[in-house]
Amino acid sequence: MTRPRILVIKLAALGDLVQAFGPFAAIRAHHRDAEVTLLTTPPYAELAGRSPWFDRVWADGRPAWTDLPAVWRLARRLRGAGFARVYDLQTSARSSRYRWLVGPGAEWSGIARGASHPHANPRRDLMHTVDRQREQLAMAGITEFPAPDLGWLDADIGGFGLPDRFALLVPGASPGRPGKRWPAERYAELAAALPVPAAVVGGPAERPLAAAILARAPGAVDLTGRTGYAALGAVARRAEFAVGNDTGPTHLIAAAGCPTLALFGPDSDPALCAPRGRAVAVLRQDSLAGLTVPPVQAALARIAGRREVQGA
Repeated sequence: MTRPRILVIKLAALGDLVQAFGPFAAIRAHHRDAEVTLLTTPPYAELAGRSPWFDRVWADGRPAWTDLPAVWRLARRLRGAGFARVYDLQTSARSSRYRWLVGPGAEWSGIARGASHPHANPRRDLMHTVDRQREQLAMAGITEFPAPDLGWLDADIGGFGLPDRFALLVPGASPGRPGKRWPAERYAELAAALPVPAAVVGGPAERPLAAAILARAPGAVDLTGRTGYAALGAVARRAEFAVGNDTGPTHLIAAAGCPTLALFGPDSDPALCAPRGRAVAVLRQDSLAGLTVPPVQAALARIAGRREVQGA
C-alpha cells in the first residue's frame, strides 16, 4: 500500500525553524503513516534531517526567480511527487505561489488563494508565530499538539573544555540589523560580574565579540564557530542560564530548555517572535545601546535564581 505523501514548507531563518518544531511534531503525529517531506533551504537541511519528523528533506526550496532552470527543476520535483496535502508554514508570497507548482490535486493549508484549508484569521499577522501556526494547523484538522521531543538535538561536547557550571552568552545577531545587538562591552561587563564563567556562542563572524568579552572576563570560554546546531543544543542543556539577542541561536537555546533571557530592541517585536521554552524572559528597550547591566541581572534573577546570577 502506497503511503500518502505530505509536504511541509519552511524556508526561513533559524529562529523561525525552531519556532516550527511544535508544528512539525504535530504534523508528524497527525500523519503517522504518511511520508512527510520538508522543503527548506541549505542552511537548515542538516538540522531538519536530524529530527524525527521528516522522511525526506529537500533543500532547494528558494531558487532565485531569475534562475529559470532551478525554478523549473523545483516545479518538476513538486509536481511529480504526488503530494496529498501541503502545510505551508512559511506563508509568504513565494511559498503561496508554490501551490501552482504542486498542482491542483493537493489539499493546501496556508494563505494561498484557493487553499482548501486556509488560515482564515484576518488578524493572523498580529499573533505570535507559534500561536499563529498552531491555529493554522487546527483549522486544517490537527487537534493534538504534543510537546516536541528534542532529545535528538545532542552531540558530544567533551572537547569544549567547559567547566561544571557556566552561563551562555549570545552577543551576535543579523549583521544587517545592528539595532538587534546589545553592545559587546555590556556583555563583557555582565560576564565579569557573573559568579559562574561564561561561554560565548555564535558563528565565526562573532569571534571579535567573544574576544572583547574574554578580555574583560578571562575565565570565559570562546565557543564561536565551534558549535553546530546539535552541539549548541547539548551545551544549552548543561548551561545554568543564557542571555542573548534576538537571533536564531537564542531561540534554539531556549527551546532546548535552558533558562533564557532574550534582549529585544526596536527592530523586532517580542509579542510576535519571542523565544519559547521552559523558562524564558524578555527584556525590551527602545535602544539596546542604552541598556545597562543591572536591569539584565535583575531579569536573569527572575528566571535563573538570584543566587546564581548575582552571587547573593
